[in-house]
Amino acid sequence: MRTINELAARAKDCKNQIIAIIEKAEKEDRMLTAEEEVQMAKLQEERANWTKQLEIAKQLREDEKQDEQTNDGTKEKEDETVIPKEQPESRDERKFATFGEQMMAVYRAAAPGGKVDARLSTRAASGLNETTPSDGGFLVEKTFVAELLKRTYETGVLASKVRKIPLSNNTNGIKINAVAETSRANGSRWGGIQAYWEEEAGEITKSKPKFRQMELQLKKLTGLCYVTDELLQDAVALEAVLKQGFAEEFGFKMDDAILNGSGTGEPLGILECGGLVTVAKETSQTDKITVENLVKMWARLWGRSRANSVWYINQELEPHLITLTINDVPVYIPAGGLSSTPYATLFGRPVLPLEQCNAAGELGDIVLADLSQYLLIDKGGINAASSVHVRFLYDENVFRFIYRVDGQPIWNSTLTPYKGSATVSPYVTLAKRNA
Repeated sequence: MRTINELAARAKDCKNQIIAIIEKAEKEDRMLTAEEEVQMAKLQEERANWTKQLEIAKQLREDEKQDEQTNDGTKEKEDETVIPKEQPESRDERKFATFGEQMMAVYRAAAPGGKVDARLSTRAASGLNETTPSDGGFLVEKTFVAELLKRTYETGVLASKVRKIPLSNNTNGIKINAVAETSRANGSRWGGIQAYWEEEAGEITKSKPKFRQMELQLKKLTGLCYVTDELLQDAVALEAVLKQGFAEEFGFKMDDAILNGSGTGEPLGILECGGLVTVAKETSQTDKITVENLVKMWARLWGRSRANSVWYINQELEPHLITLTINDVPVYIPAGGLSSTPYATLFGRPVLPLEQCNAAGELGDIVLADLSQYLLIDKGGINAASSVHVRFLYDENVFRFIYRVDGQPIWNSTLTPYKGSATVSPYVTLAKRNA
C-alpha cells in the first residue's frame, strides 16, 4: 500500500501540472486549447482519485492506532443495550436547513470529483456557463431566494417604499398605459377630458382622454464573491457573510438607482426624470439651506403626495437644518423630544439621512418625495451560481448573484395646477447652491 506522504505528493503533483497549464495560457494571453482542456480534465480526475485514496489511508492509520491502544491493555467496555434517542421533529429532507448549508453543497458539487447533493435538483435552464456541471450552475432554493430578496428590500431605504410589480416567468418587461396629464386646467385633465354645465354650451362638445405608454425592461444587478476554502469550512460564517454582504450591497445599489439612475442599463432615477421639480435658490443666497428653500419645496409638492412624502437628506445638511426657525420656532424637530417620533421631522414629515443624496450644497442633497409614485418590476428573485474553476489558482470558490429588476418614476412631467402657474410633482429637490 502506498504511504500517506506518497499519496499526498501524487495529488500535489496533479495540482501543480494543472496550474502549469493555466499559467502557460495566461502568459500567452490565450484561452485553453482543446488538447489542454482534455489534459486538465484528466489531471483533475486523477487528483480527485489520489485525494480519495489519501483520505482512506489516513482513516486506516487512525484505525490502526486505536487497535494498538486496545491491544496494549485498554479494556473494552462491555456491551450495553443502546437505547435510541428520541428523534427530533423530522424536516423535509429535500430542502436545505440553512442558506449556508446550501452554498456548501454548491461548492462540493462544483469541486473536481465532487458529489452532487440530491437536493440541488434545480439547475439553470439556459446559458452556457449554467448548464454544464463543471461550471456548477445551481439555483438557490426559492425559500432562501425570497429571504435574501426580503433582506435587500429591508436594507434599501428607498427600495422598501416603492410600488413593486412581480413579473411572470415568460415575461422580460411590461408596458403600462398611463394617462398623459400635464395640466389640471380645463380641457387638460386626464389628458383632454372636459365636462360642461348644460348652460355653458348650446350643444355637447366632445372630448377624450389622452394616454401614454410606460415601458420597463428588466436590467441585471449582479454581484460576484470570491470565497476562500478556509471560510467554506464554516457554513455558518459563510451564510452570514453572503446574506448580509449581498443584501446590503444590492439594497445600496437599488437605492442609488431609484434616486440617481440614468435609465440606461439601470433603472431611471427620480433626479433624472422629467417629472422632477427643482426649486431655485434664493437671490444672493450664501447659506447651504434656508427656511425659504424648505417652504418653497413643500409648496411645490403635489398635494395628494404630502401624506406619503419623506425628506431624504445628505447627513451633512443636518447641522444647518437644526438652526433654522420661523419666528423663533424650530422647523426641524430632532427625533424624540417634541416630535415624540424615532425620526426627525420637517413640516410633520419624516427626515431620513440617505447616503445616495449628493453632497451639501449640490443638487439632490435634499429631496422631498412620495415613493408610491415610483414603479419597480422584478422577476424570479435573486438567483445564485457557483464555479470552482475561475479562481482555481488561488484556492478560492466564486459565488455569483443576479437580480433582474427595472424601475422608473410614474410621472414623466410636472403638473400645472388648475389655478396658479407653479408646477407641482411628487418629487421635489433644491437647485445647486455652491458657487
